[in-house]
Amino acid sequence: MLKGKALVFSAPSGSGKTTIVRHLLSVRPDLKFSVSATTRPPREYEMDGEDYHFLSRKDFEDKISRKELLEWEEVYDGIYYGTLRSEVTRIHDQGYHVVFDVDVVGGANIKKTFGDGVLAVFIKVGSIESLIARLKGRGTETEESLKMRVEKAQQELQYEKLFDVTLINEDLDHALKQAETIVSNYLDN
Repeated sequence: MLKGKALVFSAPSGSGKTTIVRHLLSVRPDLKFSVSATTRPPREYEMDGEDYHFLSRKDFEDKISRKELLEWEEVYDGIYYGTLRSEVTRIHDQGYHVVFDVDVVGGANIKKTFGDGVLAVFIKVGSIESLIARLKGRGTETEESLKMRVEKAQQELQYEKLFDVTLINEDLDHALKQAETIVSNYLDN
């Protein structure tokens, strides 16, 4: 069981989830980020242990077999993502509320595991066209990876009903204010 409160933020890739989570961490000193583990290679600006725990496939699979992951998924062929149990323990032991920034399947699994002990927020943009524009704007996607992410996003939208709250991110400033309100209502009441 969780010692403190927990927040899950999930979204199809390109919906602004990480931007919103980083903003919340900057305005709420009682929150700490649960760094996810992955087997994908780091992007040039990412730091191991800060953005993700970058693991080899073998190390990740060993953690699965030792039940060291709260949740995990093979999101793309050979690319695993998951939440280390040690991250949640570390954050709660320090007296903070934990924030998860995970894919929608991971978010739904965390919600299923902890029920009312977690507030699950689903973030989405208003349309697939907006999502495509955002993904292209990153400059990190090939045509093939863009197609794959859009197809996955269309599947992930089906999970929205498993979350407690939906946050539509068409205007970032408005979405940030809404996210602050959602978090305050949950943590401060």
